[in-house]
Amino acid sequence: MRIFDPNQATLQALKGSSISVIVGVVNNDLQGLATSPTAANDWVQTNISPYLPNVNISYIAAGNEIKPSDPLAQYVGPAMQNLYNVVTSSNFPTQIKVSTIIDMSLMGNTYPPSSGSFCDNASAYINAIASFLVSSKAPLLANVYPYFAYLSDPTDIKLDYALLNSSRVVVQDGNLGFQNLFDAMMDSLYSALEKIGAANLTIIVIEIGWPSDGGVAATVDNAGTYYKNLTFHVNNGTPKRLGTLETYLFAMFDEDQKGPTETEKHFGLFSPTKQPKYQLIFS
Repeated sequence: MRIFDPNQATLQALKGSSISVIVGVVNNDLQGLATSPTAANDWVQTNISPYLPNVNISYIAAGNEIKPSDPLAQYVGPAMQNLYNVVTSSNFPTQIKVSTIIDMSLMGNTYPPSSGSFCDNASAYINAIASFLVSSKAPLLANVYPYFAYLSDPTDIKLDYALLNSSRVVVQDGNLGFQNLFDAMMDSLYSALEKIGAANLTIIVIEIGWPSDGGVAATVDNAGTYYKNLTFHVNNGTPKRLGTLETYLFAMFDEDQKGPTETEKHFGLFSPTKQPKYQLIFS
């Protein structure tokens, strides 16, 4: 599972569970962690060390969806480096990887997937991140939402293609055929990484989901179909990168205070009363 910040009650509850957890660094903490190795050490000693080895912490995610134009962008790389220095010098039972989370807004081109590339204004930002991840042998964490891509062009992107429900190849790109939008988006990201010299970088899909209410194509049936198809599909990877693709569904529960759009409140696998909305099989 992934938590967006080092919530102490959640980490306490995970003790002894063996559930692997990704712990997020909130964006507003990045500047302090980047400019002070002492602050990075204090963050790790406060939020990571007390829970080891009883909590299976696999990654620290330094920031979520920071844009290259954001004033915080300059701190992502140094924050990752300082956190990495702490965890690699600590006597932890396992090696915790340090990464950051991007979204698809950094992409300048996604079609066809082989032409995938990052925006010009994202070049320096993503190059620095990729270089750090390659050198530290850590994965890139990416939020990937076919739902929002479908919303941006529902005329040309068919619903079955977005729901991983198409039985035929919709996009032929050289020798690779794409039956769903998720594969096309992922392989455009792999192509973009290849173009900046990070062809072997592993991607973890850290956030992906489909709303069950509140907007276009946001129904329980569509969301259930999407999650069912996705949980089966990621075992096989994508046309460009075969093999199991580590993927995190967003989110565990509906959140009634999310916004500004109504759909943001309806991404949960469970209702706030803890009732499951879908019958999903994860084995």
